[in-house]
Amino acid sequence: MARSNIRKYKYSRGCLIPISRKKSHCSCDSGHRNYSLYVNRVLKEVVPHRGMSSCTLEVMNTLINDMFERIAVEACNMMYFRNRCTLTPEDIQKAVYLLLPGKLAKHAVTFGSEAVHRFFHY
Repeated sequence: MARSNIRKYKYSRGCLIPISRKKSHCSCDSGHRNYSLYVNRVLKEVVPHRGMSSCTLEVMNTLINDMFERIAVEACNMMYFRNRCTLTPEDIQKAVYLLLPGKLAKHAVTFGSEAVHRFFHY
C-alpha cells in the first residue's frame, strides 16, 4: 500500500513532489520564445522602408534565444560561485560582461539597466 503512494510522487531536492500527468499547453517549442515580432518592430523604427525575410527572422530568433540561454547559464554559475540562492542584477551584468566584448557589453548593460529602471518607475 505504501508503495502505490510513493509512485505518485517524485523525489526532487529533498522533498516529494506530486507527478503531474497533464501535458504542458505551451505553444512554443522546447521553451524558446519567438522574438520575430519585436525584431520587426525595431527594424521598422530604425529603417522604415526595409523588411526581413522569414529565414532571416528565424536566424535572429535563434541568435536571441542562444544569447539569452548563455547569459542565464553564466549568471546562474555566478550565483552558485558566490554561494547565493537568489539571482541578482549584478550576476546578470557580470555574465554579460563575461560573454560580450568591450563596448558591446557596456552598451548592453547600460540599455538593460535603463529599461529595467523605466519598467519599475512607470
